[in-house]
Amino acid sequence: MDDLGYDQTFLGADVAPPGPADGGTDGGAGGAVLEYTHFTVGMHPARRLAWWVAWNIDGLTLYPSDSISRSGERFKLDPRLPTEKQTGESVYADNDLDRGHVARRSDLLWGTTLEEALRANSDSFFFTNITPQRAGFNQSGRGGVWGLLENAVLALDGLTERRLSVFAGPVLTDDDPTYRNLVQLPREFWKVVIYRVADELRFKAFLLTQNLDGIEPLRPDDLEDPFLDDFDTYLVGLDVLEDRTGLMLAALRDVASPAGLRPVSARLVTSVDDIDW
Repeated sequence: MDDLGYDQTFLGADVAPPGPADGGTDGGAGGAVLEYTHFTVGMHPARRLAWWVAWNIDGLTLYPSDSISRSGERFKLDPRLPTEKQTGESVYADNDLDRGHVARRSDLLWGTTLEEALRANSDSFFFTNITPQRAGFNQSGRGGVWGLLENAVLALDGLTERRLSVFAGPVLTDDDPTYRNLVQLPREFWKVVIYRVADELRFKAFLLTQNLDGIEPLRPDDLEDPFLDDFDTYLVGLDVLEDRTGLMLAALRDVASPAGLRPVSARLVTSVDDIDW
């Protein structure tokens, strides 16, 4: 199907998804790359979680999220990967961890037919697109700024064809705490929103974190600390994001406008109106 996977020419330029900083391919040394309706997942080779997810949003054919029910949709393992290479239901049983979508379900519900949007809805529930998050995560980040970023760009005056591309994922570090001897829980998340205004390709990079003092987050040593309770959204530069994630986003440097590449000082974002899109 021609709607499978992230379309890197969606914005009229070749915007390739992230790649590992060490120059490896296929999501890293052995990490799978999996295509779904409107999005692609690059699995981390060791962590059993997505390292990155890349997706497209067509605002002109986007269905309202409440018009396509999630009722009856179940989270599921991807049969293309061995079970032991994925993080499934056993991590989420009898605790307050949410099954958090990386590519937002509401971002994916578009297409020229309802059937296409319904397939995207179902595909969003594969565990490969899910990351463990504390309950209430989507309301964190100073009033939910994190969950409003794509909506804010779609509402911009002059947005070309009402189209966006987005890269996102958890920040995966060696000292993330291990839970149930099954998975290390990420403490931070990242997102890049890419768009075209007045025929200029632009992007903004963000981290959802507890602390950016010295560009290093606080890392509590044990799970009793509420390390996912008080997240803030920060606007950051591409260099900070690459250093944090171990991923390279070289395509953005190749295609973005000079204005889009100007240096960015990390700063707290409390409202989407604070961002100079």
